[in-house]
Amino acid sequence: MGDVMIRVSDSVRDRLAAIAEARGTSIRSLVEELATTTLTPAELAERGTRVHAALKQNFGVDIADSDHAELQRRMDATLAQVAERQGRGAA
Repeated sequence: MGDVMIRVSDSVRDRLAAIAEARGTSIRSLVEELATTTLTPAELAERGTRVHAALKQNFGVDIADSDHAELQRRMDATLAQVAERQGRGAA
């Protein structure tokens, strides 16, 4: 597979370079990691379907779609508290 050029602003390139340097890697490796580890919306939805089915089959838990927003709010609040305790501020 050949290389492809991705055009970004100078400030984005500089930020990617700084992040890559801090991680001891290259911009190329950083972008490849992002592309291979970040889920698309379709992949997230499919994963959610699988998790929902596994919860129902293995634990008898059936989470209604109407419960999703409240569960997401609670999870976000918990993650924000953890981040705050770690001194990073809210995520």
